[in-house]
Amino acid sequence: MEKIWFAEYQKTGIPETVDLPAENTSLIDVFERNFQKFGSRDAFIFMDKVLTYSQLEEESRKFATYLQSLGLPKGSRVAVMMPNVLQYPVVAIGVFRAGLVLVNVNPLYTARELEHQLNDSGAEVLVIIENFATVYQTIIGKTPVKHVVVASVGDMLGALKGTIVNFVLRSVRKQIPAWNIPGHQKYNAIISNANVNQYKRPSLTLSDTAVLQYTGGTTGVSKGAELTHRNLVANMLQCDGIFQSKFGKQDGAPDDRFFCALPLYHIFAFMVCALYGMYKGQANVLIPNPRDLPAVIKELRKYQPTFFPAVNTLFNALVNNEEFKQLDHSRLKMAMGGGMAVLPSTAAAWKAVTGTNIIEGYGLSETSPVAAVNPPISEEFTGTIGIPLPLTEIAILDDDGNEVPLGEQGEISIRGPQVMRGYWNRPDETEKVMVNGFFRTGDIGVMDERGYIKIVDRKKDMILVSGFNVYPSEIEEVVSKHPKVLEVAAIGIADEKSGEVPKLFIVKKDPSLTTEEILAFAKENLTGYKRPRYVEFMDELPKSNVGKILRKDLRKTA
Repeated sequence: MEKIWFAEYQKTGIPETVDLPAENTSLIDVFERNFQKFGSRDAFIFMDKVLTYSQLEEESRKFATYLQSLGLPKGSRVAVMMPNVLQYPVVAIGVFRAGLVLVNVNPLYTARELEHQLNDSGAEVLVIIENFATVYQTIIGKTPVKHVVVASVGDMLGALKGTIVNFVLRSVRKQIPAWNIPGHQKYNAIISNANVNQYKRPSLTLSDTAVLQYTGGTTGVSKGAELTHRNLVANMLQCDGIFQSKFGKQDGAPDDRFFCALPLYHIFAFMVCALYGMYKGQANVLIPNPRDLPAVIKELRKYQPTFFPAVNTLFNALVNNEEFKQLDHSRLKMAMGGGMAVLPSTAAAWKAVTGTNIIEGYGLSETSPVAAVNPPISEEFTGTIGIPLPLTEIAILDDDGNEVPLGEQGEISIRGPQVMRGYWNRPDETEKVMVNGFFRTGDIGVMDERGYIKIVDRKKDMILVSGFNVYPSEIEEVVSKHPKVLEVAAIGIADEKSGEVPKLFIVKKDPSLTTEEILAFAKENLTGYKRPRYVEFMDELPKSNVGKILRKDLRKTA
């Protein structure tokens, strides 16, 4: 493992290291730099409404002033339950500027999931979009929350447009159930009444906690990955070291746009779109619902982004869409895949349509998130997660924590400044995943002699067939190449003879596809014990908000 990948850095121009700022700095220093350097530039765009960096500075200072008026001690937690709307960056930056800790919450959480996260984090403030207010309403009094701020989608769209948007959502589409939260504050009222002269810049360091990013982790119930200002600043600078070849060593071009179809409450978008985008002075085009392909394509046509981070399912849906194929992709500098494996068939189709490679990267909530990435100047899709970021060590370990020889499979383990402090208030869970400073990811992988790493699969998703390890991702990669398959997922199901056997769930691209065709195709391309025994066709596969296929839900179905 001794720096074998440094030769790859030299070939690609990626720096071996990056300079981290002084200990007595924080994300606030980054934001203040952004506001000063890029004041008149567009920062975020939502439904054609532009929020400039100067406006973001003013609005976030107002929200920070409100939070400070509540008298909360430094480090208190603020839960934010919103999709990609303009209020999200305002509130998130306001939380940091108030000296508090951001708790990102999936807005589609059930009441049970929300109650767990609010209690586990100890959040005393909840900022929620009104579309989901009824979810919190059912758990009032069961959590530490003392202050609730309710926002509406149209709040920052201007008086006329905002009123129309809110009316349509409430009365025409009926997407906002009636709710009643006693004592809540309205977002617009808070912003209007804030006296920014009362704002006091907090004293923070890189060691202070910035975000609690909840994740299932490698085991058990949802846990809060405790990310410090150092973790996030380091990962932002590491990303900049990697992406300089596409976006410049200094500031990004004024007209570059990031296409943010990933939810900002997810660590992938939070880092590579919001934090990195702001650091480079770029505009983020916010997409609230990436599953609405007509709306996504409309925004792509209008804004012609230069950077498009996404997951395989969205890339795959787009390359199979005729309207997308007709768009002008000439301004696209880079597409980045993360969150789940990018399939070779998807990558090939993407390049054929756009002329641009998908640069696959890898990370987790616990690593802020980016830990490895393919060099952006790569000419071809590698089918790997690339090489470690600057200042990052990746080891492939066996079950005893020993490093395996190059070319052998083991658990991908990561050490670097972006690795979390630990799981919030769970030292026992933290101890389970840390060994000699390395975070054990739960992903099985293999490293080649250049330092490139290929993920085999999640440790917990592995299928054990007659004593042989079978990895669902390998089966999915093979079956996805069938011309009549749109999407595929594989799981293991119980079998009396073999212990487990693979089962496929498939969404058809061609309605004529049959089970017999799939089994015959698998027989041609997979050895005996890896071949699926059962095939089930579905209209759609269950996915997370980010677009990850949820194998756990398929296991319940099976």
